[in-house]
Amino acid sequence: MIYVFLANGFEEIEALAPVDILRRAEQEVKTVGVGGKTITGSHGITVTADIEEKDVTTDDMEMMILPGGMPGTLNLEKSPIVTACARYCAANGVYLAAICAAPSILGHLGLLEGREAICFPGFEGELKGATLSEKPVCVDGSIITAKGMGVATQFGLTLAGLIAGQDTADKIHASIQSVD
Repeated sequence: MIYVFLANGFEEIEALAPVDILRRAEQEVKTVGVGGKTITGSHGITVTADIEEKDVTTDDMEMMILPGGMPGTLNLEKSPIVTACARYCAANGVYLAAICAAPSILGHLGLLEGREAICFPGFEGELKGATLSEKPVCVDGSIITAKGMGVATQFGLTLAGLIAGQDTADKIHASIQSVD
């Protein structure tokens, strides 16, 4: 199961582009409402999450995704379930992905120590122990970080490649590039 955690103030494109791409890759993806099932993004778009954070289990977790946005990132970090799941992923080699401001959560938890990572400009100081990457999407073992909204599709395609195979990601990329 792939869990995408959404808290009030999340960046909509950073959350929903990967959900869309991963579902096109025929992966089982659940959006997770932190603080309830109805969550409003940073640009006023309200979504109904598939489940609430209390319903998350690590038993079948294959990937955890944290979108950025403000105050979404701060609201995610306040959740003991989000931080426990992030620690679980890091300790067990489960894919842990964060984009924009959300890699700061991983930095605060000490999960980026000795790893290469990227984030939204201005949050670099929050990536404690990380080597800052120049790549827009950075994969270091099971931890994937991305710069921000402008690379949300690339982030989603990278995640699809990791979980469903590069051929699948390439097919999705070709299909969304087509304008015929």
